[in-house]
Amino acid sequence: MANTRQEIIDELKQLLEQDPTDTLKEQVDRLKTQFYTATDTIVDGVEEGVNNLEEQFKELLSVYKAKRAEEVAAQAKEEGENLAKKQAILEQMKTMVEGADADDVMANLQKMRELQAEWKKIGPVPAPQVQPLRKAYQQYQEQFYDLVKINIELRDLDFKKNLELKTLLCEAAEKLQNNENIVEASRALQQLHDEWAEIGPVARELREDLWNRFKEASSVINKKHQAYFDNLHAKEQANLEAKRAIVEQMKAINEPLVNGEPWSAKQWEEATQKVQELQTEWRKIGFAPKKYNQSIYDEYRAECDRFFSTKKEFFIELRERRKEREQRHKEYLERQKAREERAKEREERRKLAIEKGTDNLRRMHEKLKQEIKTAENNILFFTAKSKTANKLVDAMQKKIDELKQQLADIENKMNEED
Repeated sequence: MANTRQEIIDELKQLLEQDPTDTLKEQVDRLKTQFYTATDTIVDGVEEGVNNLEEQFKELLSVYKAKRAEEVAAQAKEEGENLAKKQAILEQMKTMVEGADADDVMANLQKMRELQAEWKKIGPVPAPQVQPLRKAYQQYQEQFYDLVKINIELRDLDFKKNLELKTLLCEAAEKLQNNENIVEASRALQQLHDEWAEIGPVARELREDLWNRFKEASSVINKKHQAYFDNLHAKEQANLEAKRAIVEQMKAINEPLVNGEPWSAKQWEEATQKVQELQTEWRKIGFAPKKYNQSIYDEYRAECDRFFSTKKEFFIELRERRKEREQRHKEYLERQKAREERAKEREERRKLAIEKGTDNLRRMHEKLKQEIKTAENNILFFTAKSKTANKLVDAMQKKIDELKQQLADIENKMNEED
């Protein structure tokens, strides 16, 4: 069974290669429904490549319709010709029953058989004429065998042969009652009725009972056939109601979108899951009544398209906003990295400055120690014999004390930096 649109197109192509097309209607209708319910080209709710496939499919449907139209026209022409042939036969039979030739028994019997053989060879006629022709044909046959005084043995022989054939038809009709495929059984029954009409009459005393037997068997099948289609129509109506309910649920989901209410990504996820569940449920439902099947599908398809197209627009916009946020975050990280690099450079410069300053302090420390040592050595050369010497000693001692204070300050700075 075809699942994708391309497979459906390929299957339709193969069907169209068959000749004639008068038996393809159900298959074509099935493929049409499958084609417009297939989801194989849906991505985020948007069909891709649908136009091209749909054009191919419509072209094939046009080919089918054209071929079917030609066949219907040819069939109509043939049925018209067949109607004229059967009407001509009926006129001859009428003459044989009601005209001056009715007394020519043997000639009429042979001619009747020839007309019967010719009648059977003629194909179908227009449907409205089937029953009237069949009724007239049966009437003239029965009148012929009733009214024309033919040889009793020949007449009994025909009656016996017809009885055997019609009994077989009764048995065949009774067997059809056990056929579970009621549509197939109904078609077979119609064929049996056609054969019954083509067979001549049986003995008068057997006609009613034999016909009642055949009619009773037919009635059983006809009742089953009617019940089958009543049940089918009920199911189709239930399917229509189920599909309408799904469409209403789809509309309820789409209503906030139509009103422009904003949704979050989580809401979209939940709604999408619900829509997919509805789509799965839809695919499980059978056909609705033919009158509504396409229109309810169009409503359903429109709601699906509305949902998924709006969803696509939302996530396109969402991706754009995410890109903008990512870009701003990237720029922030770049600025932060630049700040960190500048701080690192400042720290390195500070450490270099500290190291450089420490070296200077060490040099100053050594220099002060040397100056103090020199001053302390020099003070030993002064004596306290004169007031002048004492003043120089006091001055030198004061300088030494100042140098030691400077030395202590430098040592403190060096300890802080360490």
